[in-house]
Formats: sequence, C-alpha cells, structure tokens
Amino acid sequence: MNQDAMHILLADDDEDDRLFFTDAIEEIKVRTVVHTVNDGVQLMDRLLNPEIRLPNLIFLDLNMPIKGGIECLNEIRSDKNLRDITIAIYSTSASQEDIEETFVKGANIYIKKPNDFSELKKILKEVISINWQYHTSGLNRENFLLSL
Repeated sequence: MNQDAMHILLADDDEDDRLFFTDAIEEIKVRTVVHTVNDGVQLMDRLLNPEIRLPNLIFLDLNMPIKGGIECLNEIRSDKNLRDITIAIYSTSASQEDIEETFVKGANIYIKKPNDFSELKKILKEVISINWQYHTSGLNRENFLLSL
C-alpha cells in the first residue's frame, strides 16, 4: 500500500500546530502518509513499536510536556534501529543555544515554525524534497537552519 509515499511523523503537543501542519502537507500534493503524536512519550512508544512502520522523516517540537524534543533526539540517535531516521527540529524557538544543541546532538535540519500558512507549505515542500542522504553528507551549521 503506500510504498512510494514519504512517511512523516510529527511530534508536537499543540493541537493547532498539528492541524496547521497536516493541512499544509495535504496542500503541497506530495505523496505522504502523516501521523502525529502529542508528546515525546507517544513518539518513542510509536518508534519502538515493532508493529508500526518507521517514518522516513520526523518533525520534532522541542518544547513538549512529559518528554521534550532534546530527550527524544538523544534517544533516537542512540538507538541503532532509529538513528538513521531524518529529524527536522520544528520549534517556535529561534535561540542560538537550541539550534547549536540540536545540531551537535544529530538533528538534520532546524526549522522555526512559521505563522503563515503559505510559508509553512513552502518550508514543508522544501524539506520533503531534499535528498537527505546527499544533504547530510555535507551538513554544516550554515545549511542546518532552514531559511526561505
């Protein structure tokens, strides 16, 4: 069934942000299967469930209750079955400290959540269309923070 679709998992505790995200994904007309979770505990439970297909790409909010994005990033990168999943940090924070910490801990890209729907669509289309195998081989701080 959805063999050619990109499987995306969004971890975000804000219901409005999850809806905004899924609506934008639907409008960019790229074959995707999107699942959402409300917090880091649900994210890790889903990723560690052998019955569920692993995503190609995780959009990870940093500021979530129970288990935050940094803790999830650490767990994903330290698990041999999960460490190669592409992780896009998707946060309202634009602090240099958060950007630096997620870069060092192995995130693939950092995106500041846009408030504008058309900007979100543009960002999602860009992130989904990146050839991550090529992109991560040349990853550096200059291309880590996505700015369109």
